[in-house]
Amino acid sequence: MRTANARTIVIWTLVALVGATGWTVLALSRGEEVSAAWMVAAALGSYAIAYRFYARFIARKVLKVDATRATPAERLDNGIDFHPTDRRVLLGHHFAAIAGAGPLVGPVLAAQMGYLPGTIWIIAGVIFAGAVQDMVVLFFSTRRDGRSLGQMAREEIGPFGGAAALLAAFAIMIILLGVLALVVVNALAESPWGTFSIGMTIPIALLMGFYLRVLRPGKVVEVSLLGVALLLLALVSGRWVAESSWAEAFTLAPSTLVIWLVAYGFIASILPVWMLLAPRDYLSTFMKIGTIGLLALGVVVALPTLKMPAVTDFASRGDGPVFAGSLFPFVFITIACGALSGFHSLISSGTTPKMIQKETQVRMIGYGSMLMESSVAVMALIAASIIDPGLYFAMNAPAGAIGTTVESASQVVTGWGYQISPEELAAAARAVEESTLLSRTGGAPTLAVGVSEIFSQVTGGSLKAFWYHFAIMFEALFILTALDAGTRVGRFMLQDTLGNVYKPFKNVSWKPGLVITSAIVCGLWGYFLWVGVHEPLGGINQLFPIFGISNQLLAAVALAVCTTLLVKSGRLKWAWITGVPLVWDATVTLTASWQKVFSSDPRVGFFEQRGVYQAGIDRGEVIPPAKDMDDMHTIVTNSTVDGVLSAVLALLIVVVVVDAARICVRHIRRPALSTLHEAPYVESKIVAPAGLFPTQREKEEARDAVGADPRV
Repeated sequence: MRTANARTIVIWTLVALVGATGWTVLALSRGEEVSAAWMVAAALGSYAIAYRFYARFIARKVLKVDATRATPAERLDNGIDFHPTDRRVLLGHHFAAIAGAGPLVGPVLAAQMGYLPGTIWIIAGVIFAGAVQDMVVLFFSTRRDGRSLGQMAREEIGPFGGAAALLAAFAIMIILLGVLALVVVNALAESPWGTFSIGMTIPIALLMGFYLRVLRPGKVVEVSLLGVALLLLALVSGRWVAESSWAEAFTLAPSTLVIWLVAYGFIASILPVWMLLAPRDYLSTFMKIGTIGLLALGVVVALPTLKMPAVTDFASRGDGPVFAGSLFPFVFITIACGALSGFHSLISSGTTPKMIQKETQVRMIGYGSMLMESSVAVMALIAASIIDPGLYFAMNAPAGAIGTTVESASQVVTGWGYQISPEELAAAARAVEESTLLSRTGGAPTLAVGVSEIFSQVTGGSLKAFWYHFAIMFEALFILTALDAGTRVGRFMLQDTLGNVYKPFKNVSWKPGLVITSAIVCGLWGYFLWVGVHEPLGGINQLFPIFGISNQLLAAVALAVCTTLLVKSGRLKWAWITGVPLVWDATVTLTASWQKVFSSDPRVGFFEQRGVYQAGIDRGEVIPPAKDMDDMHTIVTNSTVDGVLSAVLALLIVVVVVDAARICVRHIRRPALSTLHEAPYVESKIVAPAGLFPTQREKEEARDAVGADPRV
């Protein structure tokens, strides 16, 4: 026993030293080249310590997870939405559902401030805020029959604050789904390779679902090997299809993709969760984690240097070409998923609590999945920081700032202090077989260039174009899994809300209700997507500027609900675990909302921007990026709508937080007045491990209970 304890102490001391060394090198390096491997070391060391000690402390001491208590998946199993799901499959589903566009593009855009601010927020934010939120929401939703976040707010905070939470959460969800869908459309439009490969994941997932439920129940390893083999075949075949006579059939226009996405979202939302959603997300996780793992290995092998400064001048000036605004609060808004994301709370109170086998698994699935997503964000930041800063700014600055030629772009970017020649810009585009890389905004193309740079260094400088287009397709797959799960969660939210008026809707598996609400949710985000595809300044493009703020405001709702539940359930001394992140998130997001509404800088403030363009209309002047007077009027409308929505959402969140504080104070003063809407205890009959790998004791329990395979 002493030997084992000593070995454990040595191992964790070494892990801590690796992480601390990485942080020291990143923090103290000024001017000299720093290997990206130190960022990987800082992240992995920090994640390991956090999961082993902090997450374990929260699960055991604060939440007091109970292995003997039956979860909603076991008590309410109906084979549609409630279904006990193997922890390995559910881990894949949950990770795939939460990991959307945010961890890929947010860190890329935030790199304009330098690599250090983003690194600190991604790693510290996930450990103390994002992963905590996901795990605690999952736990409390599991204790409440898988209730949605908005419904939990209504039941535990009260009708006033709860109504504000329901309205804010649903509105923000539609915005988030529309933005995710737009990124997928942009990635797959006119791309037969990506469209074919991603389309093939649907029949593969259906096969996996029936294999695991009908043909070979419980054989997760078998179905995993089958799924991975077929996925690799689909990826290889995708390139072959793109070069064959079949390419035309899979070369889809943006409007066609919108129709297919809406149809897919509707079908995925109403089919039994075991049939398509869970196996498809599980399947995509192999590609996601595999690619990110290979990317991290590539960084260790190739040892690329971080060419972006630790902190750029834009961090203090606030006039960056990628996005305007100061480091505080906008880095913490731009990097949402990967550090802290309100969208995750909807998944943690949506599909996952209806599928989890044991309460003891909330640590692995809630906290662990968020650490996995944070590692994605770290790799995205590395990919953006290892390319030449001149190329980075040429790719991410709008055409109105740098022009449309390599000569004008070179001149402007050099004036910002990041020298790059026209020949270098042209060569970078040729290397990835693109006509130009100028103003490829949005973050995704930059990430693809960084990924291709790392992988091509590992392969001796070859195949850069292949890795670039592979990364573009990978990003689309990454985001699509969040879209289908998000649509199902949106359906749950709407059913919970309508159930307050018409009780049958509260049964989320009631077929008329699930069809009606799925159609409404898909219709809403599909409408904004359709308009956005056909009008560059309309539809979801109109709402895109408030994507980051709305996501973080939703996190404030989740943390407020968690803090209230900790207080009401007798865990007052532990309320700081979610209370401190709540104060931080509320401070950041409300500051950002204030600036976006009232800033006198037209690049930041919506209403100030409206005034500038309205003045231009009055003078008969067209101001870029507008191309004509119609665009000018559209920008005025968009600025007005975004300003009003930012103010309304901020006020709704203030209402939720203030009402939550009122409930907490009332409970502390008069606990007898509080009512918890927790489902009654029912003893669990399921035997399943808490972690990815079963302990010796869990193996013995499985053998004693059902004579199961000890490797379960």
